[in-house]
Amino acid sequence: MELDIKNKYALVTGGSHGIGRAIALSLAREGCNVAICALDKEGIDSVVKEIELKGVKAVGIVCDVLKSEDIDKVMKEISDSFKTIDILINNVGGGGRWGSEIVEETKEEVWLDVYNKNAMTAVRFTMKAIPFMRKQKWGRVVTIASIHGLEGGGRPWFNMAKSAEISLMKTLSMNPELAKDGITFNSVAPGPIMIEGTGWEKAKEENSKEYQDVIKSIPSGRLGTPREVADVVVFLCSSKASLVSGSCIAVDGGESHKF
Repeated sequence: MELDIKNKYALVTGGSHGIGRAIALSLAREGCNVAICALDKEGIDSVVKEIELKGVKAVGIVCDVLKSEDIDKVMKEISDSFKTIDILINNVGGGGRWGSEIVEETKEEVWLDVYNKNAMTAVRFTMKAIPFMRKQKWGRVVTIASIHGLEGGGRPWFNMAKSAEISLMKTLSMNPELAKDGITFNSVAPGPIMIEGTGWEKAKEENSKEYQDVIKSIPSGRLGTPREVADVVVFLCSSKASLVSGSCIAVDGGESHKF
């Protein structure tokens, strides 16, 4: 299928590892020039080389998304290198395992940190990308949420942040002026995804009860892969998805049936 995004310019936040890396590489395979930002310089450099092997331009920027000046730096470097942004992937986030299982013992700072790292980071990058997209009358914004934000479950500070991301995309999609400028806003809600170096990898190695319980709850009988999430994201970025806006698509092997 021809996705018609060759030569577009994309930014993937948190693009040095896991789902972000998979999205960056999948966009590059379709001919997109891709910028990534993350904290891990070594990871950034590695992914930039992988992107360049696809025959497209790549930019890697070290960024702490909790610092507004770092976000400004990312946008300036992209503006200098690419001149525009056609596609924004709000992938950076986390905090699903932060805090205590005893909710009332979790400090307020955890709630705020998780909200800022997820929802407010998505707000800040999206607001800075929209002017480029409005000027060129075309844009795609996709935010990586979670099935917990979509359906519930998990720890409340994480769910609250992910629900806010979904709401942000839905609400922006309903803005007639943005829609008429050819910009779509969607979110993708992954279920458990096997990513190297994460808690799920350790849980699998230990064959823990948590891991076994999750596997039993998924109709497909397995965890997903970053590439499977990336494939859905790239479709949403394409011209084929021009009428898809305000949607939140679960990529979870059917797990959310239990909610």
